[in-house]
Amino acid sequence: MWETFLNAVALMLILEGMLPFLSPQTWREAFRKLTEINDNQIRFVGLTSMLVGLMVLLIVS
Repeated sequence: MWETFLNAVALMLILEGMLPFLSPQTWREAFRKLTEINDNQIRFVGLTSMLVGLMVLLIVS
């Protein structure tokens, strides 16, 4: 179980690190825009991301 969890965390870090590595200017602009939206919009994006991830996990399993 721990091995699967750590693999998932490692893949998440790799995927999240790709944009700042490949295009730092785009990442900086995206991060700047993210700081300008309100909390409810950020929560909606987070909830949507979690639900899509859960659906993918259920489909793959």
